Amino acid sequence: MACCCSISASSAPVFSLLTTQKSQFNTKQPYYNYYCLLNYKKHQTSSIFCCLPPTSKFTFSIHKNPLFTRMPLHSEQRLRHKKLIPHGDLSVGGGGGGEEAKPLVSEESQEVFAWSSVILPFLFPALGGLLFGYDIGATSGATISLQSAELSGTTWFNFSSIQLGLVVSGSLYGALLGSILVYPIADFLGRRRELIIAALLYGLGGLITGTAPDLGVLIIGRLIYGLGIGLAMHGAPLYIAETSPSQIRGTLISLKELMIVLGILFGYLIGSIEIDAVGGWRYMYGLSAPIAALMGIGMWSLPPSPRWLLLRAVQGKGSLQEYKEKAIQALGRLRGRPSGDKISERQIEDTLVSLKSAYGAEESEGSFWEVFQGANLKAFIIGGGLVLFQQITGQPSVLYYAGSILQSAGFSVASDAARVSVIIGLFKLVMTGVAVLKVDELGRRPLLIGGVSGITLSLLLLAAYYKVLQGFPIIAVISLLLYVGCYQISFGPISWLMVSEIFPLRTRGRGISLAVLTNFGSNAIVTFAFSPLKELLGADNLFLLFAGIALISLLFVVFVVPETKGLSLEEIESKILK
Repeated sequence: MACCCSISASSAPVFSLLTTQKSQFNTKQPYYNYYCLLNYKKHQTSSIFCCLPPTSKFTFSIHKNPLFTRMPLHSEQRLRHKKLIPHGDLSVGGGGGGEEAKPLVSEESQEVFAWSSVILPFLFPALGGLLFGYDIGATSGATISLQSAELSGTTWFNFSSIQLGLVVSGSLYGALLGSILVYPIADFLGRRRELIIAALLYGLGGLITGTAPDLGVLIIGRLIYGLGIGLAMHGAPLYIAETSPSQIRGTLISLKELMIVLGILFGYLIGSIEIDAVGGWRYMYGLSAPIAALMGIGMWSLPPSPRWLLLRAVQGKGSLQEYKEKAIQALGRLRGRPSGDKISERQIEDTLVSLKSAYGAEESEGSFWEVFQGANLKAFIIGGGLVLFQQITGQPSVLYYAGSILQSAGFSVASDAARVSVIIGLFKLVMTGVAVLKVDELGRRPLLIGGVSGITLSLLLLAAYYKVLQGFPIIAVISLLLYVGCYQISFGPISWLMVSEIFPLRTRGRGISLAVLTNFGSNAIVTFAFSPLKELLGADNLFLLFAGIALISLLFVVFVVPETKGLSLEEIESKILK
């Protein structure tokens, strides 16, 4: 294959990339295996287009030429991803009567990074999500162990339904309190320090819970652990979003849900191992402490978020130059670049310009009441409604009480119930992976509608089991698997994805904070109320109630929730919220 470079001296340059001997074209080495260099923005009278093998020394020397100093060197991976150079013959513009001219290389540059440099800045914050999920899974087994005269190892094992509800939902009330406390101090603390404090609270709560001498201390430990959840669930997505390369930011944020599910599975697994041990619940809860220590040490080793540093500068909290230098150093550390790196400096300059543009003319954030006005109210109805229905359709109850549900469904041996919970957790992990892979391909609404329909059906099956099908415990297992699978392709990942997309920039911080409060508040109420309501109404009527709520949530999705697939945040604000 031969490649031609053309140089035009006209004020409106025309580029042609032609191939000779097309029949000899090797389809196993398509055009995107070559680097393409383009610069005409800076030099209107001298434009060069060239296509060269990626190993060519000439490619490197041209890129170093001052003519190309502002031009990104596009990698083979980017060309393939953007599909800028297709297979087969290619003709762009030209005076020879080819197709209408189209840009082969987008002027928008993408950050060059090594995967090894983004693993730890994602992993350590994501451990906060894993510890949240671990609490859900471990509590499922701990509730069985705590209430057993033979296995609890205590004299206070005979819980009332209210006491059991406090033990199970204690961490959620702590999370609710934590999300309220962090609201006014989050920008002062910064994402890194917020996550370090979260790790300390996780570790302290796990140790107190695991060594609790009585019920009161146990509940205090659960509340402290929950404070860690509240801080971690606020700080982790912010740190990940602000430190990850733009090309993979969405993927990494979506993987946070996967880490939560991985934590749930880990909690179920530890529960199945320790369920037959006397005092096994202490090990289930106490094991969170070393994971929290790893999270704290890891976050201590990471730099602050560069964007947070610049935001503090723009808000007038310190010297602009000092914060700018710190941001350059932080970004260099995150990307594994040497001190004084020009790429980091240029990226920080660009980010600073964007922040000044966004916050220069107005207050840095909208007021509290502004969230309930106009387009912001519409966004809150959509986002807040999704996270509310996510909880009040019974999700926390099904997960926290999975072991107890399975016991009442015929798995009378504690170890059997705990091990079936592991299968449910593994299935939950697989379905979460499916959702992460398919959400941008299929869209938000189809997954929500299909998933919520399945949730409604599964809750009706659970109600039918408790009412007329108690001789068939497999029905309970199938219902739980159907519920978990449908939840994980709908409400699980998509609710928070929609929340992060739907709020306008000006009120996004406060809007997401209100969504977090709505989520943890409804989660705590439903989890606390499950055991008393089950006792009052019976399991069959309780799951029938959840099924009715799920049907209402399906109508909400169909008639209220928009499709945001393929839209930029600005397009969502202008087209959906106008």
